[in-house]
Amino acid sequence: MAIRVTKQTETRDKVLELIERLSIGESIPSERQLSLDFGVSRLTVRAALDELVREGHLIRRRGSGTFVSEPKIAQELTMTSFTEDMRRRGMRPTSRTIELKTVAAGARLGRFLNVSPSEPTMVAKRLRLADGETMAIETLHVPSRLVPGLTGKDLETQSFYELLSERYGITIAGGVQQIEPTVTNEEESEALGVPLHSPAFLFERVTRSERGEIVEFVHSIYRGDRYRLVTDLSAQPSPHRPALAGVAGQDQRDGNSGSS
Repeated sequence: MAIRVTKQTETRDKVLELIERLSIGESIPSERQLSLDFGVSRLTVRAALDELVREGHLIRRRGSGTFVSEPKIAQELTMTSFTEDMRRRGMRPTSRTIELKTVAAGARLGRFLNVSPSEPTMVAKRLRLADGETMAIETLHVPSRLVPGLTGKDLETQSFYELLSERYGITIAGGVQQIEPTVTNEEESEALGVPLHSPAFLFERVTRSERGEIVEFVHSIYRGDRYRLVTDLSAQPSPHRPALAGVAGQDQRDGNSGSS
């Protein structure tokens, strides 16, 4: 059975070929010019460009035009910190602490961290940046007794996992992470510098130490236009892994909770 290739798909592929010949930040021709060059309607060109913008190949700047965007960062699904991951890619990771407070865990967070609802819990909201560009907004939840004296400045100058190991003697052994597509709300859009309801990835992770103790619950929103998820596939069966603290599906995203 032959696969029918639409004019929009053909146009998208032609624009992709054009993008490969251009530099990052360089503008592409106008919709009118592309329509003439490719012999298709401007509506077809606009639809193809819309698709390439959604996929992160192009970025529109109001009043300026359409430009070749930065390539997406391939986010491997491994147990590494944001800081380590960015350094490995030759990028300079930084963090900006937006909020740091101590609250009672409550019922939901208590289930994730395996602590009582009254347990004092440190909540740190951070912007994660690479080469000065915002990549994610995350909210870190940790039992306060595990990180006495931790400050917002500490989280801006060093990887949280490095702090856990070097200052508190806690070594991360593994965890469970779930990912789902989402869109940014008003707060997230403003923090990340993207339009409202931009595509994003929601990461939620529970991490445990070598001693088997739950160390953190992290809720992160990663920009969909700057990330691509990558994982190795194996034909070997793996044991069933439970969802986060066994309660996945019980709680909906609340927008107030983000890797370290």
